[in-house]
Amino acid sequence: MPITIKFIGILRHVSGKGKIALDMNNALSLRDLINKLIVEMPVLKESLNPQRLEELKSTLLILVNGREISVLDGFETILKDGDEIAFVPVVHGG
Repeated sequence: MPITIKFIGILRHVSGKGKIALDMNNALSLRDLINKLIVEMPVLKESLNPQRLEELKSTLLILVNGREISVLDGFETILKDGDEIAFVPVVHGG
């Protein structure tokens, strides 16, 4: 069973997709998934830059099966078949 990746808000526009499914051959961490997404969808590199993952925490909410990654294992969270990952941009204002 594939994992489902949802792009919310501006990421839907940037990626050109609201949702994609990826088949997994092996266990994959969230960090590995982000790297894989950037290879397959280079347009996401600016939004999901793997060199600035720690900075993403202030601009992007990442959910795995509806749970924010900070209550899991962060970017080292291991993804399993059937998981749903959502990338939700956080809007700041003042």
